[in-house]
Amino acid sequence: MAHLSDDLLSQLVDTIPYMQAVGARYIGRDANGVSLSLGYREDLIGDPHSRVLAGGVVTALLDHGCGLAVWEALGEFKPIVTLDLRIDYMRPATPERDLIICARCYKLTRSVGFVHAFAHDGDLTDPVAAAQSAFIISKPSLKPHNRSAS
Repeated sequence: MAHLSDDLLSQLVDTIPYMQAVGARYIGRDANGVSLSLGYREDLIGDPHSRVLAGGVVTALLDHGCGLAVWEALGEFKPIVTLDLRIDYMRPATPERDLIICARCYKLTRSVGFVHAFAHDGDLTDPVAAAQSAFIISKPSLKPHNRSAS
């Protein structure tokens, strides 16, 4: 099975405006799948009293990490769309610590990629959140749509 290069996976993080805005970066891949990191920043805090990262930031990183895992498993860049994303939040992220996303595509069919992912702040055995997702894998249209009136 072919795999996408680390350079291309990195570009699929670095060139996405939301990932740029929050400061996410591609770390690499290993037995746990592909990994992203997010440095702790004051402007990403969801609750000023607890200083915990906003849940929407965690969700966005998990979704993007899951998509990267599908592309990595496909071995090529194809259009994909999140079909389903379930996230179980287990605990608040620890303030002042980077957030790490690890995502692995465990099943790939012709039209759907299935992914497990975890968000943690240093210990994968004590996750902040776990995600289960499914992505539709689009196939490019072979013929242009004819919209002419008859």
